[in-house]
Amino acid sequence: MATTSGPRYLWILGRCRRSLGVAPPSRALAALVPGVSQVDNKSDFLGKKPHRRHPGIMQLPRLRLPQALTDTAQLLLLECSVPNVEKQVQALTNYLWSRHLPIEPEELQRRAVHLEKKFLENADLSQTEEKLRKAVLHALRKTTYHWQELSYNEGLSLVYMAARLDGGFAAVSRAFHEIQTRIPEFQPQTLMDFGSGTGSVTWAAHSIWGQSLREYMCVDSSAAMLDLAEKLLKGGSESGEPYVPGVFFRQFLPVSPKVQFNVVVSAFSLSELPSKADRTEVVQTLWRKTSDFLILVENGTKAGHRLLMEARDLVLKGKEKSPLDSQPGFVFAPCPHELPCPHLTASKPLACSFSQAYHPIPFNWNKQPKEEKFSMVILARGCPEEANRWPRITQPVLKRPRHVHCHLCCPDGHMQHAVITARRHGSSWGDLLPVTTPSELPPSSAEDPPES
Repeated sequence: MATTSGPRYLWILGRCRRSLGVAPPSRALAALVPGVSQVDNKSDFLGKKPHRRHPGIMQLPRLRLPQALTDTAQLLLLECSVPNVEKQVQALTNYLWSRHLPIEPEELQRRAVHLEKKFLENADLSQTEEKLRKAVLHALRKTTYHWQELSYNEGLSLVYMAARLDGGFAAVSRAFHEIQTRIPEFQPQTLMDFGSGTGSVTWAAHSIWGQSLREYMCVDSSAAMLDLAEKLLKGGSESGEPYVPGVFFRQFLPVSPKVQFNVVVSAFSLSELPSKADRTEVVQTLWRKTSDFLILVENGTKAGHRLLMEARDLVLKGKEKSPLDSQPGFVFAPCPHELPCPHLTASKPLACSFSQAYHPIPFNWNKQPKEEKFSMVILARGCPEEANRWPRITQPVLKRPRHVHCHLCCPDGHMQHAVITARRHGSSWGDLLPVTTPSELPPSSAEDPPES
Protein backbone atom coordinates (compact mmCIF):
# COMPACT_ATOMS: atom_id res chain seq x y z
CA MET A 1 0.00 0.00 0.00
CA ALA A 2 2.97 2.31 0.33
CA THR A 3 3.23 4.91 -2.41
CA THR A 4 6.18 6.47 -4.14
CA SER A 5 4.92 10.03 -4.21
CA GLY A 6 7.67 12.60 -4.27
CA PRO A 7 9.34 15.26 -6.38
CA ARG A 8 7.89 13.87 -9.63
CA TYR A 9 4.28 14.51 -8.58
CA LEU A 10 5.17 17.90 -7.08
CA TRP A 11 6.73 18.82 -10.42
CA ILE A 12 3.57 17.71 -12.18
CA LEU A 13 1.43 19.82 -9.86
CA GLY A 14 3.68 22.80 -10.55
CA ARG A 15 3.31 22.25 -14.26
CA CYS A 16 -0.46 22.11 -13.87
CA ARG A 17 -0.53 25.43 -12.05
CA ARG A 18 1.60 26.98 -14.78
CA SER A 19 -0.66 25.66 -17.53
CA LEU A 20 -4.37 25.31 -16.86
CA GLY A 21 -4.94 26.22 -13.26
CA VAL A 22 -2.85 29.39 -13.30
CA ALA A 23 -2.61 32.04 -15.98
CA PRO A 24 0.67 34.02 -15.91
CA PRO A 25 0.09 37.78 -16.30
CA SER A 26 2.19 37.87 -19.49
CA ARG A 27 -0.24 35.51 -21.20
CA ALA A 28 -3.57 37.15 -20.41
CA LEU A 29 -6.22 35.13 -22.15
CA ALA A 30 -9.11 37.55 -22.13
CA ALA A 31 -10.29 40.72 -20.53
CA LEU A 32 -13.51 41.63 -18.78
CA VAL A 33 -14.89 45.06 -19.55
CA PRO A 34 -18.14 46.63 -18.34
CA GLY A 35 -21.02 44.67 -19.79
CA VAL A 36 -19.06 42.37 -22.10
CA SER A 37 -16.06 40.07 -22.15
CA GLN A 38 -14.44 38.24 -25.03
CA VAL A 39 -11.41 36.06 -25.67
CA ASP A 40 -8.29 37.91 -26.80
CA ASN A 41 -7.54 36.75 -30.35
CA LYS A 42 -3.93 37.91 -30.07
CA SER A 43 -3.19 35.34 -27.40
CA ASP A 44 -1.59 32.09 -28.58
CA PHE A 45 -2.67 29.97 -25.62
CA LEU A 46 -4.93 27.83 -27.80
CA GLY A 47 -2.45 27.12 -30.57
CA LYS A 48 -4.54 25.78 -33.45
CA LYS A 49 -7.48 24.71 -31.28
CA PRO A 50 -10.81 26.54 -31.69
CA HIS A 51 -12.04 28.70 -28.82
CA ARG A 52 -14.79 26.21 -28.08
CA ARG A 53 -12.10 23.69 -27.13
CA HIS A 54 -10.08 25.87 -24.79
CA PRO A 55 -8.30 23.97 -21.98
CA GLY A 56 -10.64 25.28 -19.28
CA ILE A 57 -13.51 23.08 -20.43
CA MET A 58 -14.16 20.43 -17.79
CA GLN A 59 -17.59 19.14 -18.78
CA LEU A 60 -17.89 15.49 -19.71
CA PRO A 61 -20.37 14.11 -22.25
CA ARG A 62 -23.24 12.06 -20.87
CA LEU A 63 -21.70 9.15 -18.96
CA ARG A 64 -22.69 5.51 -18.97
CA LEU A 65 -21.74 2.85 -16.42
CA PRO A 66 -19.41 0.08 -17.61
CA GLN A 67 -21.59 -2.59 -19.20
CA ALA A 68 -20.33 -5.27 -16.81
CA LEU A 69 -21.43 -3.16 -13.83
CA THR A 70 -24.83 -2.40 -15.36
CA ASP A 71 -25.50 -6.07 -16.13
CA THR A 72 -24.54 -7.20 -12.63
CA ALA A 73 -26.61 -4.52 -10.89
CA GLN A 74 -29.67 -5.55 -12.91
CA LEU A 75 -29.03 -9.21 -12.12
CA LEU A 76 -28.67 -8.66 -8.38
CA LEU A 77 -31.82 -6.57 -8.16
CA LEU A 78 -33.74 -9.16 -10.18
CA GLU A 79 -32.65 -11.91 -7.79
CA CYS A 80 -33.43 -9.99 -4.61
CA SER A 81 -36.66 -10.27 -2.66
CA VAL A 82 -36.96 -6.61 -1.66
CA PRO A 83 -40.67 -5.63 -1.85
CA ASN A 84 -41.78 -2.48 -3.67
CA VAL A 85 -38.25 -1.70 -4.81
CA GLU A 86 -39.28 1.26 -6.94
CA LYS A 87 -41.08 2.99 -4.06
CA GLN A 88 -38.18 2.31 -1.69
CA VAL A 89 -35.70 3.71 -4.22
CA GLN A 90 -37.72 6.91 -4.58
CA ALA A 91 -38.15 7.26 -0.81
CA LEU A 92 -34.43 6.79 -0.15
CA THR A 93 -33.50 9.22 -2.94
CA ASN A 94 -35.79 11.91 -1.52
CA TYR A 95 -34.53 11.30 2.01
CA LEU A 96 -30.85 11.55 1.09
CA TRP A 97 -31.36 14.67 -1.00
CA SER A 98 -33.37 16.52 1.67
CA ARG A 99 -31.12 15.48 4.53
CA HIS A 100 -29.64 18.15 6.80
CA LEU A 101 -26.59 17.98 9.01
CA PRO A 102 -27.20 16.74 12.56
CA ILE A 103 -27.72 19.38 15.22
CA GLU A 104 -24.63 19.83 17.38
CA PRO A 105 -25.02 19.41 21.19
CA GLU A 106 -24.02 23.05 21.78
CA GLU A 107 -26.73 24.29 19.42
CA LEU A 108 -29.30 21.99 21.00
CA GLN A 109 -28.39 23.33 24.44
CA ARG A 110 -28.68 26.92 23.21
CA ARG A 111 -32.16 26.24 21.82
CA ALA A 112 -33.24 24.56 25.06
CA VAL A 113 -32.12 27.55 27.14
CA HIS A 114 -33.94 29.92 24.79
CA LEU A 115 -37.16 27.91 25.03
CA GLU A 116 -36.88 27.69 28.80
CA LYS A 117 -36.63 31.46 29.10
CA LYS A 118 -39.57 31.86 26.77
CA PHE A 119 -41.75 29.50 28.83
CA LEU A 120 -40.73 31.13 32.10
CA GLU A 121 -41.97 34.45 30.75
CA ASN A 122 -45.41 32.90 30.24
CA ALA A 123 -47.32 33.63 33.43
CA ASP A 124 -50.03 31.11 32.55
CA LEU A 125 -47.66 28.16 32.70
CA SER A 126 -47.14 26.42 36.00
CA GLN A 127 -43.55 26.89 37.03
CA THR A 128 -42.89 23.37 38.30
CA GLU A 129 -39.56 22.05 37.08
CA GLU A 130 -41.07 18.84 35.69
CA LYS A 131 -43.67 20.64 33.57
CA LEU A 132 -41.06 23.10 32.31
CA ARG A 133 -38.74 20.28 31.29
CA LYS A 134 -41.51 18.45 29.43
CA ALA A 135 -42.58 21.63 27.65
CA VAL A 136 -39.02 22.33 26.48
CA LEU A 137 -38.51 18.75 25.25
CA HIS A 138 -41.83 18.79 23.42
CA ALA A 139 -40.96 22.06 21.68
CA LEU A 140 -37.49 20.80 20.74
CA ARG A 141 -38.95 17.67 19.15
CA LYS A 142 -41.31 19.76 17.05
CA THR A 143 -38.77 22.39 15.91
CA THR A 144 -35.48 20.48 15.64
CA TYR A 145 -34.40 18.39 12.67
CA HIS A 146 -34.16 14.76 13.77
CA TRP A 147 -31.05 13.28 12.14
CA GLN A 148 -30.86 9.50 12.00
CA GLU A 149 -27.96 7.27 11.13
CA LEU A 150 -28.79 4.81 8.36
CA SER A 151 -27.99 1.16 9.01
CA TYR A 152 -27.28 -0.53 5.69
CA ASN A 153 -28.36 -4.14 5.89
CA GLU A 154 -28.59 -6.39 2.83
CA GLY A 155 -31.98 -5.04 1.73
CA LEU A 156 -31.19 -1.35 2.16
CA SER A 157 -27.83 -1.81 0.46
CA LEU A 158 -29.59 -3.15 -2.65
CA VAL A 159 -32.03 -0.24 -2.58
CA TYR A 160 -29.09 2.17 -2.28
CA MET A 161 -27.41 0.48 -5.25
CA ALA A 162 -30.53 0.95 -7.36
CA ALA A 163 -30.88 4.57 -6.24
CA ARG A 164 -27.31 5.88 -6.18
CA LEU A 165 -24.81 3.65 -8.01
CA ASP A 166 -25.10 5.42 -11.37
CA GLY A 167 -25.37 8.99 -10.03
CA GLY A 168 -22.45 8.48 -7.66
CA PHE A 169 -20.37 7.06 -10.51
CA ALA A 170 -21.14 10.16 -12.60
CA ALA A 171 -20.18 12.66 -9.88
CA VAL A 172 -16.91 10.95 -8.97
CA SER A 173 -15.99 10.47 -12.63
CA ARG A 174 -16.35 14.22 -13.15
CA ALA A 175 -14.02 14.90 -10.20
CA PHE A 176 -11.43 12.41 -11.50
CA HIS A 177 -11.73 13.91 -14.99
CA GLU A 178 -10.68 17.32 -13.64
CA ILE A 179 -7.40 15.86 -12.38
CA GLN A 180 -6.80 13.81 -15.52
CA THR A 181 -7.46 16.79 -17.82
CA ARG A 182 -5.27 19.22 -15.94
CA ILE A 183 -2.48 16.75 -15.13
CA PRO A 184 -2.47 14.02 -17.79
CA GLU A 185 0.94 12.84 -16.53
CA PHE A 186 -0.49 11.93 -13.13
CA GLN A 187 -0.62 8.12 -12.89
CA PRO A 188 -1.75 7.07 -9.40
CA GLN A 189 -0.86 3.63 -8.12
CA THR A 190 -3.00 3.47 -4.97
CA LEU A 191 -6.46 4.70 -4.00
CA MET A 192 -8.48 4.63 -0.78
CA ASP A 193 -12.24 5.10 -0.76
CA PHE A 194 -13.79 6.02 2.60
CA GLY A 195 -17.46 5.09 2.83
CA SER A 196 -17.06 3.02 -0.32
CA GLY A 197 -20.66 1.77 -0.39
CA THR A 198 -21.39 -0.11 -3.62
CA GLY A 199 -17.92 0.61 -5.03
CA SER A 200 -18.74 3.28 -7.62
CA VAL A 201 -15.45 5.08 -6.86
CA THR A 202 -13.45 1.96 -7.71
CA TRP A 203 -15.24 1.55 -11.04
CA ALA A 204 -14.84 5.24 -11.92
CA ALA A 205 -11.14 5.27 -11.00
CA HIS A 206 -10.55 2.09 -12.98
CA SER A 207 -12.22 3.67 -16.01
CA ILE A 208 -9.75 6.56 -15.92
CA TRP A 209 -6.54 5.26 -14.33
CA GLY A 210 -6.94 1.50 -14.69
CA GLN A 211 -3.56 1.19 -16.40
CA SER A 212 -1.64 2.54 -13.41
CA LEU A 213 -3.77 1.78 -10.32
CA ARG A 214 -2.65 -1.43 -8.67
CA GLU A 215 -4.46 -1.17 -5.32
CA TYR A 216 -7.92 0.01 -4.28
CA MET A 217 -8.71 0.09 -0.57
CA CYS A 218 -12.49 0.21 0.07
CA VAL A 219 -13.52 1.16 3.61
CA ASP A 220 -17.15 0.94 4.78
CA SER A 221 -18.63 0.25 8.20
CA SER A 222 -21.42 -1.85 6.66
CA ALA A 223 -20.47 -5.48 6.06
CA ALA A 224 -23.54 -5.81 3.79
CA MET A 225 -22.31 -2.95 1.61
CA LEU A 226 -18.85 -4.49 1.31
CA ASP A 227 -20.38 -7.85 0.33
CA LEU A 228 -22.53 -6.15 -2.31
CA ALA A 229 -19.57 -4.18 -3.71
CA GLU A 230 -17.57 -7.40 -4.00
CA LYS A 231 -20.45 -9.15 -5.79
CA LEU A 232 -20.69 -6.27 -8.25
CA LEU A 233 -16.99 -6.71 -9.01
CA LYS A 234 -17.40 -10.46 -9.52
CA GLY A 235 -20.40 -10.43 -11.83
CA GLY A 236 -22.90 -11.28 -9.11
CA SER A 237 -21.17 -14.32 -7.64
CA GLU A 238 -19.03 -14.68 -4.54
CA SER A 239 -16.28 -16.71 -6.15
CA GLY A 240 -15.88 -15.23 -9.63
CA GLU A 241 -12.87 -13.36 -10.94
CA PRO A 242 -13.14 -9.64 -10.09
CA TYR A 243 -13.57 -7.25 -13.01
CA VAL A 244 -11.15 -4.83 -11.32
CA PRO A 245 -8.03 -6.46 -9.84
CA GLY A 246 -6.32 -5.31 -6.65
CA VAL A 247 -9.44 -4.34 -4.67
CA PHE A 248 -9.39 -4.85 -0.90
CA PHE A 249 -12.22 -4.37 1.60
CA ARG A 250 -12.21 -3.44 5.27
CA GLN A 251 -14.71 -2.08 7.80
CA PHE A 252 -12.45 0.31 9.67
CA LEU A 253 -10.44 3.31 8.51
CA PRO A 254 -6.69 2.66 8.79
CA VAL A 255 -5.31 5.45 10.97
CA SER A 256 -1.59 4.73 10.73
CA PRO A 257 0.18 7.65 8.95
CA LYS A 258 2.88 5.30 7.68
CA VAL A 259 0.77 4.15 4.74
CA GLN A 260 -0.45 6.73 2.24
CA PHE A 261 -2.43 6.64 -0.97
CA ASN A 262 -2.01 8.71 -4.12
CA VAL A 263 -5.75 9.38 -4.22
CA VAL A 264 -8.09 9.41 -1.21
CA VAL A 265 -11.83 9.77 -1.79
CA SER A 266 -14.86 10.36 0.39
CA ALA A 267 -18.01 10.45 -1.73
CA PHE A 268 -21.36 11.12 -0.02
CA SER A 269 -19.91 9.77 3.24
CA LEU A 270 -19.09 12.75 5.47
CA SER A 271 -22.81 13.52 5.62
CA GLU A 272 -23.31 10.05 7.17
CA LEU A 273 -21.26 10.99 10.25
CA PRO A 274 -23.22 11.97 13.39
CA SER A 275 -21.32 15.08 14.51
CA LYS A 276 -18.82 17.77 13.59
CA ALA A 277 -16.29 16.16 15.92
CA ASP A 278 -16.56 12.89 13.98
CA ARG A 279 -16.22 14.72 10.66
CA THR A 280 -13.17 16.59 11.93
CA GLU A 281 -11.46 13.40 13.02
CA VAL A 282 -12.21 11.63 9.73
CA VAL A 283 -11.11 14.55 7.51
CA GLN A 284 -7.84 14.91 9.41
CA THR A 285 -7.21 11.17 9.09
CA LEU A 286 -8.03 11.18 5.38
CA TRP A 287 -5.69 14.11 4.80
CA ARG A 288 -2.88 12.34 6.62
CA LYS A 289 -3.48 9.33 4.38
CA THR A 290 -3.21 11.52 1.26
CA SER A 291 0.05 11.78 -0.65
CA ASP A 292 -1.35 13.65 -3.67
CA PHE A 293 -5.12 14.28 -3.88
CA LEU A 294 -8.01 14.24 -1.41
CA ILE A 295 -11.38 14.27 -3.20
CA LEU A 296 -14.53 15.07 -1.24
CA VAL A 297 -17.96 14.84 -2.91
CA GLU A 298 -21.42 15.47 -1.44
CA ASN A 299 -24.93 16.31 -2.62
CA GLY A 300 -25.22 19.65 -4.40
CA THR A 301 -27.31 21.17 -1.61
CA LYS A 302 -26.58 23.95 0.85
CA ALA A 303 -25.96 21.34 3.54
CA GLY A 304 -23.57 19.38 1.31
CA HIS A 305 -21.69 22.51 0.29
CA ARG A 306 -21.34 23.79 3.87
CA LEU A 307 -20.01 20.42 4.93
CA LEU A 308 -17.33 20.50 2.21
CA MET A 309 -16.31 24.06 3.05
CA GLU A 310 -15.96 22.97 6.66
CA ALA A 311 -13.59 20.19 5.57
CA ARG A 312 -11.72 22.51 3.19
CA ASP A 313 -11.09 25.08 5.91
CA LEU A 314 -10.04 22.36 8.34
CA VAL A 315 -7.27 21.19 6.01
CA LEU A 316 -6.15 24.69 4.97
CA LYS A 317 -6.19 26.26 8.43
CA GLY A 318 -5.14 23.18 10.36
CA LYS A 319 -1.93 22.98 8.33
CA GLU A 320 -1.89 19.24 8.79
CA LYS A 321 1.34 17.80 7.40
CA SER A 322 2.12 14.25 6.52
CA PRO A 323 5.21 12.74 8.16
CA LEU A 324 6.13 11.39 4.72
CA ASP A 325 5.54 14.63 2.82
CA SER A 326 6.07 18.04 4.39
CA GLN A 327 4.07 19.78 1.68
CA PRO A 328 0.95 21.61 2.94
CA GLY A 329 -2.34 21.57 1.08
CA PHE A 330 -4.06 23.83 -1.43
CA VAL A 331 -7.38 23.80 -3.27
CA PHE A 332 -6.98 22.15 -6.66
CA ALA A 333 -10.67 22.45 -7.57
CA PRO A 334 -13.17 23.94 -7.86
CA CYS A 335 -12.12 27.09 -5.98
CA PRO A 336 -9.52 29.30 -7.73
CA HIS A 337 -8.36 30.49 -4.30
CA GLU A 338 -7.93 29.51 -0.63
CA LEU A 339 -10.06 32.40 0.65
CA PRO A 340 -13.47 32.13 2.38
CA CYS A 341 -16.18 30.83 0.07
CA PRO A 342 -18.11 33.80 -1.41
CA HIS A 343 -21.21 31.61 -1.77
CA LEU A 344 -21.44 31.31 2.02
CA THR A 345 -20.73 34.99 2.74
CA ALA A 346 -23.32 36.27 0.23
CA SER A 347 -26.50 37.94 1.49
CA LYS A 348 -28.40 34.95 0.08
CA PRO A 349 -26.07 31.95 0.53
CA LEU A 350 -26.03 29.50 -2.36
CA ALA A 351 -24.62 26.02 -2.80
CA CYS A 352 -21.57 25.82 -5.04
CA SER A 353 -22.62 22.80 -7.08
CA PHE A 354 -22.13 21.23 -10.49
CA SER A 355 -24.01 18.87 -12.75
CA GLN A 356 -23.03 15.76 -14.69
CA ALA A 357 -25.31 14.08 -17.22
CA TYR A 358 -25.51 10.29 -17.24
CA HIS A 359 -27.46 7.33 -18.52
CA PRO A 360 -29.05 5.56 -15.53
CA ILE A 361 -29.11 1.81 -14.99
CA PRO A 362 -32.10 0.82 -17.16
CA PHE A 363 -34.41 -0.51 -14.48
CA ASN A 364 -38.12 -0.49 -15.34
CA TRP A 365 -38.64 2.90 -13.65
CA ASN A 366 -35.28 4.37 -14.58
CA LYS A 367 -34.83 4.72 -18.35
CA GLN A 368 -34.68 8.48 -19.01
CA PRO A 369 -31.31 10.34 -19.06
CA LYS A 370 -30.53 12.08 -15.77
CA GLU A 371 -28.37 14.80 -14.25
CA GLU A 372 -26.40 14.35 -11.03
CA LYS A 373 -26.13 17.59 -9.06
CA PHE A 374 -23.20 17.49 -6.66
CA SER A 375 -20.65 19.60 -4.78
CA MET A 376 -16.97 18.73 -4.64
CA VAL A 377 -13.64 19.85 -3.23
CA ILE A 378 -10.31 18.50 -4.45
CA LEU A 379 -7.37 19.23 -2.12
CA ALA A 380 -3.80 18.59 -3.22
CA ARG A 381 -0.42 18.41 -1.55
CA GLY A 382 1.86 21.30 -2.47
CA CYS A 383 1.84 25.09 -2.52
CA PRO A 384 -0.09 27.18 -5.07
CA GLU A 385 2.17 29.54 -6.96
CA GLU A 386 1.60 33.24 -6.53
CA ALA A 387 -0.13 33.86 -9.83
CA ASN A 388 -3.65 34.48 -11.05
CA ARG A 389 -5.85 31.43 -11.56
CA TRP A 390 -8.74 31.17 -13.95
CA PRO A 391 -12.23 31.92 -12.62
CA ARG A 392 -14.73 29.08 -12.30
CA ILE A 393 -18.29 29.17 -13.69
CA THR A 394 -20.37 28.22 -10.66
CA GLN A 395 -23.92 28.42 -12.00
CA PRO A 396 -25.69 27.31 -15.19
CA VAL A 397 -24.75 29.58 -18.09
CA LEU A 398 -27.70 31.68 -19.25
CA LYS A 399 -27.63 31.82 -23.05
CA ARG A 400 -28.82 34.75 -25.15
CA PRO A 401 -28.76 35.11 -28.98
CA ARG A 402 -25.37 36.85 -29.17
CA HIS A 403 -23.92 36.47 -25.69
CA VAL A 404 -24.09 34.42 -22.51
CA HIS A 405 -24.25 35.37 -18.84
CA CYS A 406 -21.75 33.70 -16.50
CA HIS A 407 -21.39 33.80 -12.73
CA LEU A 408 -17.73 33.42 -11.85
CA CYS A 409 -15.88 32.57 -8.65
CA CYS A 410 -12.68 34.57 -9.04
CA PRO A 411 -9.11 34.29 -7.70
CA ASP A 412 -9.66 37.29 -5.40
CA GLY A 413 -12.34 35.35 -3.51
CA HIS A 414 -15.30 37.29 -4.93
CA MET A 415 -18.15 36.47 -7.29
CA GLN A 416 -18.38 38.25 -10.63
CA HIS A 417 -21.18 38.42 -13.18
CA ALA A 418 -19.81 38.56 -16.72
CA VAL A 419 -21.47 38.90 -20.12
CA ILE A 420 -19.45 37.07 -22.74
CA THR A 421 -19.76 36.84 -26.50
CA ALA A 422 -21.07 33.36 -27.17
CA ARG A 423 -19.16 32.71 -30.39
CA ARG A 424 -15.82 33.15 -28.63
CA HIS A 425 -16.11 30.36 -26.12
CA GLY A 426 -17.73 27.01 -25.44
CA SER A 427 -17.77 27.17 -21.68
CA SER A 428 -20.55 25.82 -19.50
CA TRP A 429 -21.39 25.26 -15.84
CA GLY A 430 -18.35 23.99 -13.95
CA ASP A 431 -15.73 25.02 -16.51
CA LEU A 432 -12.75 27.27 -15.90
CA LEU A 433 -13.00 30.45 -17.96
CA PRO A 434 -9.68 31.65 -19.47
CA VAL A 435 -9.96 35.33 -18.61
CA THR A 436 -7.83 37.79 -16.71
CA THR A 437 -8.78 38.33 -13.09
CA PRO A 438 -12.04 40.30 -13.17
CA SER A 439 -11.18 42.26 -10.04
CA GLU A 440 -8.26 43.89 -11.87
CA LEU A 441 -10.75 45.63 -14.16
CA PRO A 442 -13.89 47.70 -13.57
CA PRO A 443 -16.74 45.43 -12.45
CA SER A 444 -19.42 44.62 -14.95
CA SER A 445 -22.36 47.02 -14.88
CA ALA A 446 -24.65 44.40 -16.34
CA GLU A 447 -27.20 43.10 -13.88
CA ASP A 448 -28.46 39.57 -13.71
CA PRO A 449 -30.91 39.08 -16.57
CA PRO A 450 -34.45 37.91 -15.94
CA GLU A 451 -34.93 34.15 -15.73
CA SER A 452 -37.21 34.09 -18.78
